[in-house]
Amino acid sequence: MNASTMLTCVPETATNTELPVSQTMPLLVAIVNYRTAQLTINCLRSLAAEVMTLPGIQVVVVDNASNDGSVEQIANAIQTEGWGDWVTVKASPINGGFSYGNNTAIQPFLESTNPPPYYLLLNPDTEVRTNALKILVDFMEQHPTVGIAGSGIENEDGTLWPIAFRFPSLWSELDGGLRLGVVTKLLSKWVVAQQMTETAQAVDWLPGASMMIRREVFESIGLMDEQYFLYYEETDFCLQAKRANWPCWYVPQSRIMHISGQSTGVTSKKGEPKRCPQYVFDSRRYYFVKNHGWLYALLTDLAWLTGYILWRCRQVIQQKPDTDPPYLLIDFVKNSVLLSSIRSVFVQMHHSESAG
Repeated sequence: MNASTMLTCVPETATNTELPVSQTMPLLVAIVNYRTAQLTINCLRSLAAEVMTLPGIQVVVVDNASNDGSVEQIANAIQTEGWGDWVTVKASPINGGFSYGNNTAIQPFLESTNPPPYYLLLNPDTEVRTNALKILVDFMEQHPTVGIAGSGIENEDGTLWPIAFRFPSLWSELDGGLRLGVVTKLLSKWVVAQQMTETAQAVDWLPGASMMIRREVFESIGLMDEQYFLYYEETDFCLQAKRANWPCWYVPQSRIMHISGQSTGVTSKKGEPKRCPQYVFDSRRYYFVKNHGWLYALLTDLAWLTGYILWRCRQVIQQKPDTDPPYLLIDFVKNSVLLSSIRSVFVQMHHSESAG
């Protein structure tokens, strides 16, 4: 998900079916479900044809403690449809977030005696198009220095959503708050959302809706950071991969359909905007502090706040509609690096006094 957009809470088919890698299990697909059982079943149904093009593929659905009957519904569908030889469902005792759910699926395979060479993160609210997975595997086989590859994404109505992303920065935060066309043009090299073409190309990071990862990437940088509950986790993972010399590529010949925001409603385009959950601000703050340090994170807060306050003034003067989530400015300030650090100091002092 576009990190700046979050704060405004925004082919030819291959005919060769020969297995492109020597392992008996070329690919593990990890799907994390949270109260979207029917969408997960639809996703599995779309994957059924891929099993024919990639023999040995395995799919693990991790249910993040939905407690709504999801596990039973998905298990029943697996049995009814005859998917049991390539799909398993695993019930997590807690909802640990996106990274936690994917790690739960991936880690046992990485630790096995013959781990698969590729791992696909696939959202439950997706449906894969013909040969989408095989195209990604073939691309990775043909480009052994590429660490991560992601599909082109279609909207629910079939229109293309040709977006990949640059890493968030001080300048992208200023642009995300200000929303002024002339400034966006001046800062075009730093704007997070990047318009893509029909040609495969290197990018900074891709949404985790369909992201294939080479096994050696995990061996180089470890699993996904479970400190993130939701949002920024794939941004962070791609950044760590890039720092370890594993580039990320957008491969539009592989296509999936993605219905955004079905588990959380945060990025859903239907209805009135919802208040941003706490974890959005927590993830943003953690990303900047972890990767760029406390001072830089503080400067990104100031950049966004400056831009956003100017935007609100322009909004009033020009009588532009308000499409922002409720309490966005208040929530942002409350969760800023400075105020969060002050709160942490007081909490630690209170704990020390209590212990004494």
